[in-house]
Amino acid sequence: MPDGAITEPPGRAGGRTGRPPLTEQRKEEIRLEIARAAVELFVSQGVAATTGEQIGQAVGVSARTLWRYFPSKESCVSPLFAAGIEAIASALRAWRPDQPLEDALERASTTGDRPMARPHLPKVRALLRLTRTEPGLRAVWLQAHDEAEPVFARALADRAGSAAVDLRSEIQAAMLNAALRTAVEHYAWRTDEEEPDPRAAEAELVATVRSALAVAAEGLS
Repeated sequence: MPDGAITEPPGRAGGRTGRPPLTEQRKEEIRLEIARAAVELFVSQGVAATTGEQIGQAVGVSARTLWRYFPSKESCVSPLFAAGIEAIASALRAWRPDQPLEDALERASTTGDRPMARPHLPKVRALLRLTRTEPGLRAVWLQAHDEAEPVFARALADRAGSAAVDLRSEIQAAMLNAALRTAVEHYAWRTDEEEPDPRAAEAELVATVRSALAVAAEGLS
C-alpha cells in the first residue's frame, strides 16, 4: 500500500453512504485539486517528505480516496500535464491555414481555464525542476509526453482532413512534441533560482516555446 494510506471510517468504505455518485466533471475537478495540492507540497517540503495522506488532507479527502484517483503520489501531478496537452491539441485543431503555428499555440496558452496560468506558473516551474532529480516525477513527465504524441497526430490529421493518422502526421506530432518538451524544460531548468514575476514568467515561457517551434520548422539542414 502507498505510504500515508489510511482506511475509511466504518460505514463509508466502498461508497455506502447514500450519497449520489460524482459526475465526471466533478471527478476531474477533484483530480486537479489534488494535483495542485501535490505540487505545493512537493515544492515546499520535497517529494520524499510528502505522503499521500498529506496530499489528501490538503484537499479534504482521505488517502484511501486519493489512491482511487492515482496509483502513486508522484502521479498526482499528471492532470496538470494532461490538461496542457489537451489545450495544445485543441489549438492544433483550431489552427487556421493562414496562421503561424506559434501564434495558434500562443493563443492556447493565454486564453481559457489554464492549469499553468500565471498564479501557478512559478510552482509548476519549480515542479519541473524536480523532474531532474526525482525519478518518479520524471517518469510522470515523460509519460505525459509519450501519451501526447498520438493526440497531436490525430489533431494534425484532422486539420489536414485525413480520415486516418498517417506517417506525415505522426512525424509532425513527434517533432512538435519534442520541441515543446525541450522548450519547457529549457525554461524551467535555467540556472537562476529567483522566481520571476508571474507575468514575466509567462512571457518568457511563450517566447521560449516560439523559438523552439521556429527551430523545429526549419528542420535539419
